[in-house]
Amino acid sequence: MLSHQETIIRLVLAAVFGAAVGLERERKNWTAGMRTHMMVCLGASLMMMVSSFGFSDILKTGHVTLDPSRIAAQVVSGIGFLGAGTIMFLRQGIVKGLTTASGLWTVAGIGLACGGGMYFAALIATIFALIILWMLQPLEKRFVQRYTQRVLRLTLTDEVNPMQLISEWFDADRIKLANMFFDKTNKEITIEIEFQGNENNEILTAIQKIQHHSAIKEIVWRK
Repeated sequence: MLSHQETIIRLVLAAVFGAAVGLERERKNWTAGMRTHMMVCLGASLMMMVSSFGFSDILKTGHVTLDPSRIAAQVVSGIGFLGAGTIMFLRQGIVKGLTTASGLWTVAGIGLACGGGMYFAALIATIFALIILWMLQPLEKRFVQRYTQRVLRLTLTDEVNPMQLISEWFDADRIKLANMFFDKTNKEITIEIEFQGNENNEILTAIQKIQHHSAIKEIVWRK
């Protein structure tokens, strides 16, 4: 059975580690911020202690076998429902909140480690989580911006040759196209062009040149 002092230590450490990860999310104004991460980590720690030591009176009878991992396993799978609530589908191909959801899942693991008395493992996991969420973000942005595809959607009149126009507009500026999709409906031609490896300034310059073309009805630029 845990002493009161050891119980307090495990719960306090879980709250502190959860708050450390939550603060990183808080600074970006995410719904799951410091308090949410603290509660997840604290609750996971408490459940781990209940799983490990909460049935000691029953075990004294000698007729029950305890598996301490069962409640912990339910925490790991159950936290997915909370994480799913932080994920937002903004539009096709654009999803936000996956990092926060994975952070909540990791924080639950940190809480379980605190509840199991694995303080060093919980501390190292917290440090790694902060490195991944905060320190590696600039590196990730630089990498993603270099390889992320940018999408330009053009709505044209059906009286023009779209392939000829695209060739005239973008070949002159030496902008490479990754993919192109056509759709003709209601006397309109919709073209979605994916760019890869080009600088935004070059693409925006090309868009400015064509935005007043008589064949263009609408321009939508996603980067």
